[in-house]
Amino acid sequence: MSGGGGRCRLVLITGLSGSGKSSAANSFEDLGYYVVDNLPLPLLEPLLADPSGLVEGRDRIAVVTDVRAPGFAERFPGLVSGIDRSAVDLTLLFLEASDEALVRRFSETRRPHPLACGGALIESIREERRLLAELRGQADLVFDTTEWSIHETRRQVYREFAGERGEEPPLTVSLVSFGFKHGIPYGTDLLFDVRFLPNPYFVPDLREKTGQEAAILDYLGGQPEFAELIGRLGDLLLYLLPLYRRENRSYVSIAIGCTGGRHRSVAVAELLSRSLIEAGWAIRLVHRDLGR
Repeated sequence: MSGGGGRCRLVLITGLSGSGKSSAANSFEDLGYYVVDNLPLPLLEPLLADPSGLVEGRDRIAVVTDVRAPGFAERFPGLVSGIDRSAVDLTLLFLEASDEALVRRFSETRRPHPLACGGALIESIREERRLLAELRGQADLVFDTTEWSIHETRRQVYREFAGERGEEPPLTVSLVSFGFKHGIPYGTDLLFDVRFLPNPYFVPDLREKTGQEAAILDYLGGQPEFAELIGRLGDLLLYLLPLYRRENRSYVSIAIGCTGGRHRSVAVAELLSRSLIEAGWAIRLVHRDLGR
């Protein structure tokens, strides 16, 4: 779906309570949308009439609204019908799920349904579905999240909306060198142990140097397995990182470990970082134990 001709891009996110609207809204925010959640209808009306005028400097806006707003079921379908689609590039996104899935989600969160009035939860869910039937019929896009996790909801938002300006899910790649004797870095996704390489620590002239220095790189580079290790690890990461990005991961932490975290792991991380940067990846390089 692509915006057109400089018009404001407006996505109205609505649907059944518990169907994942908050997860969808978070995904739009990650895509750079200005997200507005649960405005009262008197404040929502002028925003729908002139979204770019009220939210200055933003040409992509997502609005979450649902039965929490008094009078929503009666008034909101008319507000949507009255939007000038020649002036606003509008998508009405409706989220729903099966009764069984919604009952399970409310039971897990222990939050009351917005329409709860002392009756059974399933009755509130079915009443909301009835009230929103007309609005669902107006939807440009319907997500049935019955079998979806929050990650799948995010994936579907990206699939439908991230291509508007060629965006890809953002991915922050951290490359961390460390020493095993100081513990494995918290939050590591991929860990590589390079302690099989000869240790420069036991070479008196190299002991006080670090893996950032030419003497250590030259020493390790003279080992027959070192160049092959860098090449194979680089190829593996270049294969894996697009797959992590495809899953809409925001962060991937890659840890390279040796004994003390000053020689071998630092050198490997330095060379891998250069290789990944040359391939177009933004890398955050951290030598955690270099100063120990």
